[in-house]
Amino acid sequence: MKRIMTIQDISCIGKCSLTVALPIISAMGVETAIVPTAVLSTHTNFSNFTFRDLTEDMPSIKDVWVKEGFKFDAIYTGYIGTLEQIDIVSDYFKTFNNPHGYIIVDPAMADNGKLYTGFDMAFAKKMTTLCSDADIILPNISEAAFITNTPYPGEDASVDEIKAMLLKLANLGPKIAVITGVHIEPNRFGYIGYNTESQTFFSYSTKEIAIKSHGTGDVFASTVTGALMNDFSIEDSLKIAADYTCKCIENTYNDKNAVTYGVNFEAEIPYLLELIGKSVS
Repeated sequence: MKRIMTIQDISCIGKCSLTVALPIISAMGVETAIVPTAVLSTHTNFSNFTFRDLTEDMPSIKDVWVKEGFKFDAIYTGYIGTLEQIDIVSDYFKTFNNPHGYIIVDPAMADNGKLYTGFDMAFAKKMTTLCSDADIILPNISEAAFITNTPYPGEDASVDEIKAMLLKLANLGPKIAVITGVHIEPNRFGYIGYNTESQTFFSYSTKEIAIKSHGTGDVFASTVTGALMNDFSIEDSLKIAADYTCKCIENTYNDKNAVTYGVNFEAEIPYLLELIGKSVS
């Protein structure tokens, strides 16, 4: 069984970060080791939340894992809470990077042109160091703009604007840069990516559903990671993730009892397993 490490926070209520990554990747048949960066009562889209910083615990977790000789087939990062944690995560990359594996960075720090609560431009600039060490980076439009120091083009950014940011992202060093949440054509929603080795753009879209929900980026990035560990190519893993995320959004849109703090990803795990060819019985 393959084993991945994921480094991000735990939101006790709110479908995002580790409460999304752990069940999705585990359901895909991959052992999932976690490094929690913080514990929050709820995710930061709620009006009130507690935040327990776990920065001091992260180096000791790494030291124990080194002593035990643990190895990982991929490292996947999501929400990282502080500047100091970025340096610690960089050290995790150096210590545990598998030359035959992947480092996947979802620079979860912004949406709708605004940084999340507690972040500033110094944090966004520091995030470029993780992107430089990654094989695959998965920012949304806002995050790509902050990372590349580009004026925010809006959620309806043109394909040309997206491609210009992708080239800037590629200059940081990742093998694959993907910007998610892109309107590629009318009523179609997806991503555009750039492969630095082949120097080619690629894209994929699903039908657009008239709902915006927190945590869909986490669903997407977690599914990409799980698909890669099931030996799908990078481009096929991205497509699987887009199809599954769309299905989760659609389920939530059609559920009159759905909560507003995340998508019904749990209900669509059988569909995800069908996508990767695993039995659901």
